[in-house]
Amino acid sequence: MSIQMIGIDHTAAEIDMRSVFSFTRTRSMEAMEAVCREDGIMGCIILSTCNRMELWVSTEESYSGSLLELLCRIKNVDPDTFAEYFTNRNGKEAVDHIFDVASGIISQIVGEDQIITQVKDALAASRECQAADGTLEVLFRMAVTAAKKVKTEVVFPKGQLSAVDGAVHQLARNGYTIKGSRCLVIGNGEMGKESARAFRDAGASVIMTIRRYRHRDVEIPDRCEGIEYDNRLEIMGDMDYIVSATSSPHYTITAEMAAELAGTGKNTVMIDLAVPRDIEQSVRELPGITLFDIDDFGSDGGDRTLRSAMEQAEKILNEQKEAFYEWYGGRNQFPRIEIVKEDFSADVSMRLRKKIRKLNLADEEKEQLTADIENSVGKAVNKMIYGLRGSMDEEAFDQCLKGLEVLYEDE
Repeated sequence: MSIQMIGIDHTAAEIDMRSVFSFTRTRSMEAMEAVCREDGIMGCIILSTCNRMELWVSTEESYSGSLLELLCRIKNVDPDTFAEYFTNRNGKEAVDHIFDVASGIISQIVGEDQIITQVKDALAASRECQAADGTLEVLFRMAVTAAKKVKTEVVFPKGQLSAVDGAVHQLARNGYTIKGSRCLVIGNGEMGKESARAFRDAGASVIMTIRRYRHRDVEIPDRCEGIEYDNRLEIMGDMDYIVSATSSPHYTITAEMAAELAGTGKNTVMIDLAVPRDIEQSVRELPGITLFDIDDFGSDGGDRTLRSAMEQAEKILNEQKEAFYEWYGGRNQFPRIEIVKEDFSADVSMRLRKKIRKLNLADEEKEQLTADIENSVGKAVNKMIYGLRGSMDEEAFDQCLKGLEVLYEDE
């Protein structure tokens, strides 16, 4: 078994290039299901954030396919056009990378909090569509555990910042006055709420756009006001700062919309925190408007306090990485685990065969249903066994595995 990943991030590609490979949760689940149908791929997780997109797979040792070609086929784009922007990692290099990503030490805002949740959400989505196998399950779970330990024990400069907090601090350092200003936040997702809180805490009066749905109430951060999304244009002229952070496939602010602000003598700062972009780029050319995007905000890697915090984080991560390598090192047990999984799947299939035969289905549909059941049982058993393996020492797990093996020994 092998662990591989391919990724594109803010260090190698600008927003427009990263946007081509961004995924919503729904699209990522569809893509993971497609990836897992490829011969030789046993599990898949897609991590898609504003700053990076990464495709993670666990494969058979003999797998020789191209993850770039697979990804570009899903996105319906030419691999040759994008190859230079991607990084491939295998084995130890890949394992080290996900620990570093989850902890935030290689984020654009070093030590940001949001990435831990994003890694957890990627794993949860993979579980939901049954794409996560035992190896990726344990790898991502241990990376999140390590990241939480870093968050608890290491204090980065100015605390542990989110990307939005970092943007607010950097604006203040560059001479922008936020206290007493008026700010419109477009988007009421997690990033929108983070933005509203950050500007509110910095002393701004904040209005957030909302879309009301019959099936749920809209949550607005304390001491912030709400306005219907469709009414945003009516108040833009009164705002000092406009932040847009949605997952919309369309612009929330076009150049035509922003043109009404130009020439009024008022200076307006717009901040686009979305990938793909929320604000049309030609807005930059309008007088009186300054446009920033998420790539304009980052950490000062030369800061002495930051370097010290990084050293502390790396020490913690190295210990946690070793724990994963110790778990992963018992790969001699993988063939035995596969046999147990196949025995359990065959057992369940045999017990259901009579019931399936009685169903009013075509023979092909019955065969497909049987195969789907065996596949689902195999994944459930896989998760159970690898969960046990990750929670006990080698000797105890070996005894458990032997106990499972003897269940079908004489059959």
